[in-house]
Amino acid sequence: METIGFIGLGIMGAPMAGHLLDAGYPVIASDHRSKPPAALAAKGLKTVTGHDAVASAAGIIITMVPDTPQVADVLFGENGVASALSKGKLVIDMSSISPIATKDFAKKINDLGCDYLDAPVSGGEVGAKAASLTIM
Repeated sequence: METIGFIGLGIMGAPMAGHLLDAGYPVIASDHRSKPPAALAAKGLKTVTGHDAVASAAGIIITMVPDTPQVADVLFGENGVASALSKGKLVIDMSSISPIATKDFAKKINDLGCDYLDAPVSGGEVGAKAASLTIM
């Protein structure tokens, strides 16, 4: 199975990553700001230092962070995802952010030979925990 990188293990992201682990996917996350939840580590979550390390280790990179500036930082900031992407990788942003910024982010990622999928979710924390989010 393809390794999935997951960036943003907060209220929404932690249960989402947990469901991927439960389904048998290898998931790797950045320990960029804090230690990932112990429950995810117990399920087999691997961690690396830096978003660039996530991009190096995974074929699919999912971001689930609060807003446009955070997505920009994760993708293009210091040690960002884009700095370590190689051709053929897929970046999926599941954050609800500016559609104008999303188009710009997609172009930059596409210019690196990678695909970018804008996939914001609806359903909140309850939906994330129940694996019943609506992906737009």
